[in-house]
Amino acid sequence: MSSVEKSSKVSGLYKMPVEKRVEFVKNFSDLNEEETKIFSSSLDIETADRMIENVLGTFELPLGVAVNFLVNGKDYLIPMAIEESSVVAAASNAAKIARIKGGFTTESTDPLMIGQIQLLNVKDVVGAAQKILDHKKEILRTANAQDELLVKFGGGAKDLEIRILDSPIGKMIVIHLIVDVRDAMGANAVNTMCEALAPILEEISSGKVRLKILSNLADKRIVKSKAVFDKEKMGGEHVVDAFLESYTLASIDPYRAATHNKGIMNGIDALIIATGNDFRAIEAGAHAYAARDGFYTSLSSYHKDKNGDLVGELELPLAVGIIGGAGNIHPKAILCKKILNIKTAQELAGVVASLGLAQNFAAVLALSTAGIQKGHMSLHAKNIAVMAGAKGDQIDKVAEQMIKEKKIKLDRAKEIFEEIR
Repeated sequence: MSSVEKSSKVSGLYKMPVEKRVEFVKNFSDLNEEETKIFSSSLDIETADRMIENVLGTFELPLGVAVNFLVNGKDYLIPMAIEESSVVAAASNAAKIARIKGGFTTESTDPLMIGQIQLLNVKDVVGAAQKILDHKKEILRTANAQDELLVKFGGGAKDLEIRILDSPIGKMIVIHLIVDVRDAMGANAVNTMCEALAPILEEISSGKVRLKILSNLADKRIVKSKAVFDKEKMGGEHVVDAFLESYTLASIDPYRAATHNKGIMNGIDALIIATGNDFRAIEAGAHAYAARDGFYTSLSSYHKDKNGDLVGELELPLAVGIIGGAGNIHPKAILCKKILNIKTAQELAGVVASLGLAQNFAAVLALSTAGIQKGHMSLHAKNIAVMAGAKGDQIDKVAEQMIKEKKIKLDRAKEIFEEIR
């Protein structure tokens, strides 16, 4: 299959046996036999023992693939590591609807990260701040000497920003070192630079450096994704209106916004984990960005266009990398990046944001129509059937009967299991 012919658009993948799904991904992503075996393997204990301390074993998550994604005119299969039912299917369905109007389009800023250096005990904070800016070239030169390879590839320390903050312990200066980290997440490079600058800044300011560390509010590394969702495929313009009524609550109420944004992160975290990136850093940055104006609100926005179709947009900071970290150590993370066929961290960020928008659209659509439980019902019923002791074909029979009766409870599952056994 040539690269021109490949498409992520597929129907009924969930109906196929696992082996057929693996074969589909293998053909799409040009995987070899050894790589396909990784899907059914576990992280070896030796590798795990090098990744964290006090290792006892490994903890597996289901790894699935979302289909139908068209982002900036390119087809993607999106690997997702997640334990929550309905998420992968919902994302795939949302992408299918977005695909009708051209899929997702994205834009992003340069991969700029912020390193913070905290200066205390400065007698003249205004004068010291000016002195620091006067030595800006020297400071940036010292920072870039810490990572000449990054500079060689077009990255490195680019700028300084000075903030003077009041606090219970007095005024302090916080220097922001702005670093282009290229295709890395950037924590190690930025932290190393910040630590190297501490003695220089203390000398210039006659103060004392305390904290020197990267900020996870990466608001200079912003990604936007946009899609048009076809009104007819959604169920008609009245469904679009119902959707917008539901979305409006998330835009004005932090209690709803928290759950709304959690739906976005359902998709984002699953891909971040699958590629070996830091989902905790992404979560922290996203939620802080949602409150950037002093009020926690929705990360996404929606409106109706002149044709009556729904337009969705998502904007958030995404500090993701394709080099370094667990993504270059964990065999499944390496495999997932090959499935994605991404070339840069910015490309990955665009796919991540598009997945987040798709997930959010699917959740709000379900809430606006049938309710969120319907989507969860089938897999939840199967889980209960397994807990009741069902195996093989018995699982589907027990689950179907519970759904039919609208009684998805363990005691009823046990009764049905005993009846069919």
